[in-house]
Amino acid sequence: MKNNRMARTAALVSAAAMALAGCATPVAGPGGNYARSIGSAPVTANPTPYSAALVCLAGYARANHVAAPRIAVGRIADYTGKAEADGSGRKVTQGASLMAMSAFAKAGVPLVERFDTSVSELELKYANNKLISDAPNPQPNMPAEYRRILAGQVPGSDFYIAGGITELNFNIRSSGFDLAGGDLDAEDLKGTAGGRLFIMNVGLDLRLVNTRTLEVVDVISYQKQVIGREVGVGFFDFLNGNVFDVSAGTGALEPMQLAVRSLVERAVVEMTANLYGMPGPDGCLSYDPLATSTVGLTGAYVPAYNNLDTNNAKTREDPSRWNARRDASVRGRY
Repeated sequence: MKNNRMARTAALVSAAAMALAGCATPVAGPGGNYARSIGSAPVTANPTPYSAALVCLAGYARANHVAAPRIAVGRIADYTGKAEADGSGRKVTQGASLMAMSAFAKAGVPLVERFDTSVSELELKYANNKLISDAPNPQPNMPAEYRRILAGQVPGSDFYIAGGITELNFNIRSSGFDLAGGDLDAEDLKGTAGGRLFIMNVGLDLRLVNTRTLEVVDVISYQKQVIGREVGVGFFDFLNGNVFDVSAGTGALEPMQLAVRSLVERAVVEMTANLYGMPGPDGCLSYDPLATSTVGLTGAYVPAYNNLDTNNAKTREDPSRWNARRDASVRGRY
């Protein structure tokens, strides 16, 4: 009897090993890969609770013909100094400046690039040396008309934003419990249960500066708390000479980097509302949110063609659009 159980166990282990071996193999398949990657979640918009307000600001400015100032985004650095203990990187995102650019775009504010001008500076250098052309060569090995540098061709900014992530406080408050119980008999059922709840926060300080005069015209400081939780249960028992140890748990941590994005977007909402002269959230009632626009929850763009009826910012929020598995217009094409 014992030998039969051992044989069945060995057979099950062998079958499991063969099944796992079928998932990954050292021989490339017909498509040229060793294994197919898992996961099929589509790309989606990444809004915060303040993204809709930013789009509302863009609609308000459009409906009231508000001339928005040009904004440049400077360095919004991480000043917390907090890093992972294993040296893998910083605790909070280093991309707050990029978040601010997206936020201003959602609000319909015209942006000028000042954060990464390396390509423009290189092209300007080449153009100054008459090395760049904007037209194809008329004949092989013949020079084309070179790009001319015009005075005032680069628009300036009216304001720029700067600041930093200034706080990251761990374990502002935490609570938890552990519970264990069972029969005194060593072979009877035992059980455990536990839970944890902890709160931390992240802070941001931003300022809006007049580019011409360097006057600081707006300063905002915000903080956001982040919550995390863990819950687990377990059972231990002997049944018919077999040992059963079963445990299950779940945990969740509010995304830290999304908290930073929320801070940035809330600050941009307030600054932009001031620049637009918007009276407050009630102004969102004065425009049509369904109107065709180049501004949406994903950002904004300048249309290259007059095709806003089929291609606008709202379509960019659709998770199925252009997805080979979810969009019937694309599915099966390749």
